[in-house]
Amino acid sequence: MEDPSAAQAVIAHIKKLLLSGKAPELTPELAELPDMPEIHQYLVELRRQLGGYARGDFSAEVKLRGVMAGMVKVLQANMRHLIWQMERVEGGKLAQRVDFMGEFSVAFNSMVKQLDDALTSLRLKEEELLRITHELQQEVEKRGAALSALQKSEENFKYLAEHDPLTNLLNRRSFFAQAEVEMARNTIMDNPSCIAVMDVDSFKGFNDTHGHPSGDAALRHIASISQQQLRSNDIMGRLGGEEFIFFFSNVDLEQGRLAAERIRAVIATNPVKVDGRRLPVTASFGVVEVPPGCAGTGNIMDAAMRIADEALYEAKAAGRNRVMVATFTPPEPTIL
Repeated sequence: MEDPSAAQAVIAHIKKLLLSGKAPELTPELAELPDMPEIHQYLVELRRQLGGYARGDFSAEVKLRGVMAGMVKVLQANMRHLIWQMERVEGGKLAQRVDFMGEFSVAFNSMVKQLDDALTSLRLKEEELLRITHELQQEVEKRGAALSALQKSEENFKYLAEHDPLTNLLNRRSFFAQAEVEMARNTIMDNPSCIAVMDVDSFKGFNDTHGHPSGDAALRHIASISQQQLRSNDIMGRLGGEEFIFFFSNVDLEQGRLAAERIRAVIATNPVKVDGRRLPVTASFGVVEVPPGCAGTGNIMDAAMRIADEALYEAKAAGRNRVMVATFTPPEPTIL
């Protein structure tokens, strides 16, 4: 190219293709120069390809030839392979290694190894947490079972403390506590109530004849069929031995006598069954009415039970298997 001005125009155009933000148009004058259109198109295509790489697009096919185009192809292939490996890392496959991009390979491999180490550490911690959680759950279950057993044991102890172990009736202390509450309620409502004491007739002879196991069976039998005759607000307890006590709520003396008579008749007509035998038993009763106005004056329950016991002795003396009643006499008030 002998024309210096033409040479300078070619150099300026190529410089713009290499350095300018926007590719210059090929002027008609430069288009007339030999090979200039091909050089221009080559550099424009190279700019376009590298521009796509700069934007992260490595999908465009490299159609150029030559050394520079070969370098671009190698760069594209490496980047595509690196993207593929990074996608595998993203999917949790951390065995990826890059050995074809110099310092970038070192950084990539170090990053993947750190990720692998971190995930391994997390997995180990997760396994440890799962183990600890399982142990804690087992401990909670054990403590829960122990607490449940303790509560059940407390309920059993409370039940045993309040009930007679042979008949499952209220014991003397629990009977008096509940009867006093019910009597106070009757007093508020201005209702009478009755106390009845029951004693199994000739029980010592029954034990001597049939044995103590049969005697225990008879007491359980009497307790069971007697309870079946009670209303929901009536109370029955065992005083001890063959002696039982009843509280009939909201009844006068005649109604109390009829309630005791009903229980007496049921016992007399339902022999206890022991080893295939039907053993007859009977019981005697003493009944006393406690008027509502008497509540709160001295020890009413003790006084009522004493008077009911006197009526019971009269029933025994009159031939047993019967109900006798007595008139209530309030105890003298306590003077402090």
